[in-house]
Amino acid sequence: MLTAENSALVLVDVQGKLAQAMHNKERFFDTIIRLVKGARILELPILWNEQNPDGLGPTIPEIAALLTDQQPLSKLSFSCCGNAEFIKELKKLDRPNMLVAGIETHVCVYQTAADLVDQNYDVQVVADAVASRTAENRQIGLEKCKQAGAGLTSTETVLFELLKIAKGDKFKEIIKIVK
Repeated sequence: MLTAENSALVLVDVQGKLAQAMHNKERFFDTIIRLVKGARILELPILWNEQNPDGLGPTIPEIAALLTDQQPLSKLSFSCCGNAEFIKELKKLDRPNMLVAGIETHVCVYQTAADLVDQNYDVQVVADAVASRTAENRQIGLEKCKQAGAGLTSTETVLFELLKIAKGDKFKEIIKIVK
């Protein structure tokens, strides 16, 4: 089972031009912002990635504003695992469980999830916090993630799984963001 002490969030390419082209983008933005806020409340490490930021632009401001204490890891490979800096940061975390969220589900999210599974991580793709330009490609990406050995979860499921108990300050903060 996931715990806040053995898990990390891999945030994949939620960037300007590409993010604006996502199917059902408003719902996706709302959900991934709640996930990032929850991860911060639960003190999960976040590996923040950007695909070719010179071409696609920076991470959307709503998410970047939540991560002002760190810098994104820039990459050209579709998989985050194709970036040596990402691998270095991943190994420093020494956590077996990776939550993956971002865009696009059928390309960068899928390839990252598959590579993390191949490196013996327990990978959970946060299904309501991933998107593609079409609903069909999102669904194909989720299926490919499952075929590669990743599990699927949702933002609320994972936040409450990490939280464990319905009391305390963190619980009160999580309740505010999931409502």
